Amino acid sequence: MCGIVGMRTWASKGDFILEYLPKMRDAMVHRGPDGGGLWLAEDGTVGLAHRRLSILDLSSLADQPMPNEKKDVWLTYNGEIYNHADLRPELVQSGHRFVTDHSDTEVLVHGFEEWGIGGLLKRVSGDFAFAIYDTKDQALYLARDPVGVKPVYFAEIDGEFVFASEIKAILEHPRAERDIDPLAMVHYLSFLTTPAPLTMFKGIYKLPAGCWLKVGADKRIELKRYYSPSPGNCDLERELKGLSPAATERFFIDGIRQRLDESIERRMMSDVPFGVFLSGGIDSTTNLALMSKYTNQPVNTFTVGFKGHPELNELDFARQAAQQFGANYREVLIDENDMIGYLDQLVHHQDEPLADYVCIPLYFVSKLAHDSGVTVVQVGEGADEQFAGYDGYLRYLKLHNRFWQPWQKHVPKGVQSFAAKSARGLSWVHPKARLVADTLDRAARDREYFWILSMSLWNSRKDQLVKYDRLKPGPHYQRMIDAGVLDPSILVPDSFAVIEALYGEFDAACPSADALTRMTYNEFRLRLAELLLMRVDKITMSVSLEARVPFLDRDLVDFTFSIPGDLKVKNGDRKYLMKKAVEGLIPDDLIYRKKMGFGAPMAQWMRGDFGRKVESEILNSEIGERDFLDLDYLREMFREHRGGRVDLSLQLWTVYNLVCWYEYWIGGKASRS
Repeated sequence: MCGIVGMRTWASKGDFILEYLPKMRDAMVHRGPDGGGLWLAEDGTVGLAHRRLSILDLSSLADQPMPNEKKDVWLTYNGEIYNHADLRPELVQSGHRFVTDHSDTEVLVHGFEEWGIGGLLKRVSGDFAFAIYDTKDQALYLARDPVGVKPVYFAEIDGEFVFASEIKAILEHPRAERDIDPLAMVHYLSFLTTPAPLTMFKGIYKLPAGCWLKVGADKRIELKRYYSPSPGNCDLERELKGLSPAATERFFIDGIRQRLDESIERRMMSDVPFGVFLSGGIDSTTNLALMSKYTNQPVNTFTVGFKGHPELNELDFARQAAQQFGANYREVLIDENDMIGYLDQLVHHQDEPLADYVCIPLYFVSKLAHDSGVTVVQVGEGADEQFAGYDGYLRYLKLHNRFWQPWQKHVPKGVQSFAAKSARGLSWVHPKARLVADTLDRAARDREYFWILSMSLWNSRKDQLVKYDRLKPGPHYQRMIDAGVLDPSILVPDSFAVIEALYGEFDAACPSADALTRMTYNEFRLRLAELLLMRVDKITMSVSLEARVPFLDRDLVDFTFSIPGDLKVKNGDRKYLMKKAVEGLIPDDLIYRKKMGFGAPMAQWMRGDFGRKVESEILNSEIGERDFLDLDYLREMFREHRGGRVDLSLQLWTVYNLVCWYEYWIGGKASRS
C-alpha cells in the first residue's frame, strides 16, 4: 500500500505548498519507497502528494497523484480495490478512457466521475484511504474503507486543511501544534487506543472507518457515514425461510466457506511476491490452505516466537501447517533485548500510542517477510471478532446471561447501589474483588456489561490514577462539533460515554440484536478498527510491507453479522461455525486444538530489570510534570505487579507507551534523534 498527504487552502499558497508538501510526503517514505509524486492546482490552493509502494500495475502510468482524462479530478490513494477488474468494463462502456493496463487507482478516478462519492463507495470492495479533489466544484473528499483497514488523519492549521496517512506527516507542517489531548488520553487508558475521531494529538483527528468527509469551497466540513456493520446489510430472509435448524446451520457453514474462498482469491492479485503470517491456528492455516489453491508456487510463510518461553510459541503447529501445504517456512525468535532495542522505532512508527505489545513480535515477523523479498502478506485479523474466537467473549456472555440480566431485572436499584459501594470498599482484599466491584458498579449505573475485550484500566483503578480535575476540554473541539465530526457526548473524562454512543447508534438501528452481535459491533467500531488494524497497518508499513485481511472482506462481514449469536457459539464451543466451515480444508488437529493467542511475555519482563527501567522512566517523565496522573498510585501498581499478587503488565505497558510517546513527540526527542 502507500502513503497519501495533501493540503487545501483558500488563498493561493503555491510556493508554500511546494516547499512543505514534499517534506510531509517524505516523512512517510517507508510507506512507499518506490516513488513519490506531487500535484499542485493551477490556482495554488490545493496540493496532493503520494508515496508509492508498487504492487499492482508497476508501470509509471499508474503513478499518483492521478487525474482523469480532463484533468479536472485528481486522486491520491492508499490501498487496494479488489473488484477493480469487474468495475472497469462498466466504466469503459460508459465512455471513460483508461490509460493504464490494470491499475485499480484509475478505477477510483473514473468511478468518482461516473457515480460520485456515494455511488463509488457503494460499489468498491477493498481496503483503502483516499483523497479526491474535484476542480469543478473545488471540493476535497476523504474516504476510509468500511472496517478501517487503512487510516487517514486530518487537521486544520491556521485555516489550512491538511491530511495524511500518518500523523508524522502532518507534524511536518511548520505551524502544526504538538500537544497532548487530555481527554483522548483518558479514553486511551481504558481502550489501549484513542477512539475515532480523536487522536492523542490535540487538534489532529482520524477519519472513522466507513466514513467520508467533504471539505467544500466555502470551508464547510461535512462528514457522512456510508457503512456500519449490521445484521441488516445482508438480507437472507428469503433464503432462510422454511429451513430446519440443521439446514440453517449448513446454509451458514457453506456461506462462510464460499465467501472466505472468494475473499482470499480476490486478495491474491499482485504483481510482486506475497506470503502469509502463519501461527498454525485456524485463521492463518485457512489463509495458507486457500492461498495454496490459487497459486502453482509454494506460498511463503512467516512465523515468530520467543526465546525461553515455549509456552507462548506455536512453532510446531506452524511447521506442521507449512509442511501440510508444501509452503516455504521461515521463522524468527526474539527476546527481551530485541524488544528493548526496538522501542524507539515502535514509538516513531505508531505515531500515537497503541498499547498492544503484540506490536513487538509483529514487527520482527514483518521484517522477516520484507527481508525475504516479500511485499504482500495475508493476515488473520477479524476472524475471532466475527466468530467469537476468544474465551473472553464466552465469559462476557455468561456474565450477561447468568448475572447481568437477572440482577438488573429483579434486584432493586437501591440494593444494587449498596452492593456496588460495599464491593468498592472491599476491593483491596483481592485482585478479583476489583473485577466484582467494577461489574457491580456498572450494573448499578446501567453502564453496560461489555465495553471492549481488551480493557486496560477499569474505573476502580483509573479513578485512582487519573487526576480528573486537571482535564479541561478546550475550545479547539468546537469546529469539529459544528461539522458533525465530533460527538460532544464523548468529550467528557468518562470512557463510558464512548461506549454509550456506539451502543446507542447500533441499538437504534438494530433494536432486537442479540448480546453477542452487540458485542461484535462494538469490537468492530473500536477495538478492531482503531487498535488491531492500526497495529497491523503501522507495523507492517514501517518495513514497506502490505498486509491484507481476507476475513474482513465486506461480503463476508455482512454475511457473518447476519448469523445469530447462538449459532456462532454452540454448546459453549467458540468459533463453532468457522471450525465447521474449514473441516476438510485443514487438519482437524489444528482446528480443534486449544487456542493460544498471539502475545508476549510482558508479565515476566515487567517483573525484572525492564520493569524497574519502566518504573523509573514513568516516575521521572515529562508528562508526570503535567500532573495528569497520580505517581504514588503508579508506584503502588508496580509493587503489586512485582509481588506476583496480580498481573498488571497490560496496565503498566499502557502507561509506559503513553510516557514514551510524550517524550518522543511532545518532549522533543523526535527532533533530537
